Amino acid sequence: MTHVAEAVAGVDIGGTSTQVVLCTEDLRVVDHAGVPTPAAEGGQAMVGAALDALRLLLDRNDARLRGVGVGAAGLVDARAGRILAATDSFRDWAGFAVTDAVEEALGVPAFLDNDVNAFLRGEAAAGAVAGESHVLGMTLGTGVGGALWLDGALYEGPHGGAGEIGHVPGFGDLPCTCGGRGHLETLASGRAIAARYGERTGRTVTARVVAEAATRGAPEALAVYGAAGTAVARALLITAGLLDVTTCVIGGGVSLSWDLLERPIRTALADEPPVSGHPLRILPARLGGDAVAIGAAARAQAELGSVTRA
Repeated sequence: MTHVAEAVAGVDIGGTSTQVVLCTEDLRVVDHAGVPTPAAEGGQAMVGAALDALRLLLDRNDARLRGVGVGAAGLVDARAGRILAATDSFRDWAGFAVTDAVEEALGVPAFLDNDVNAFLRGEAAAGAVAGESHVLGMTLGTGVGGALWLDGALYEGPHGGAGEIGHVPGFGDLPCTCGGRGHLETLASGRAIAARYGERTGRTVTARVVAEAATRGAPEALAVYGAAGTAVARALLITAGLLDVTTCVIGGGVSLSWDLLERPIRTALADEPPVSGHPLRILPARLGGDAVAIGAAARAQAELGSVTRA
């Protein structure tokens, strides 16, 4: 059993799995647990599974819990602690009051973030871009998410949509899952990589299979990853041109095939550098599957710190 005088917890509620970390005040991970997400059973069951995992961590560690941060898939109202919208992969998730449920169960303050915002918080607090003041965070998973870190803090924008580079048009004319057309997500997400490969070969496979084929040198697979990397590079150039943000951290399942993405990204950037002339830095995420949970814990720690100072 580890003794921790005061701890914060971070929770990552994803579509298939939920990760929970118990952290010290300086965000060192003391313990970790992962459980399947009961997405088909509704919001109460999903939060209940996360709480059960957290209680397990508290039972096996001597720690006083100060607060909990939650990073959740879907569009969230961070101020109200509620899920606004979610895909049909989740039952009874849209509208669910996440922080109310956590606070009622544990008796400590709880805070909610979108999972991509939490990812960037984690990498900025204890990961690949720790100490950086201006960063674009990008996750290449089933979809493409984005978030902005400006002047050393998460920037959400007046309507909560800042940094959503995955749904900026100008990347062709393919239909996107959001209902738009020509978004970055149509080329660089895991779902898109599988679909674009299927269009070229007539095969229905996962993005992981496409990555394996590309690693073996299959031309169709290499072409798909080349298009994905080139599109990501263009998104980075757009961000650099608009905001003068020239550091980017990339995570998500697709980024696990970093060697396949890095070459086309760097080739595209060499052909057309940022207008500022300042070189772009592209870094793979360092915290792996714990990034969102650690970022959620970082949000809780920051909020609790501000309350204490006040």
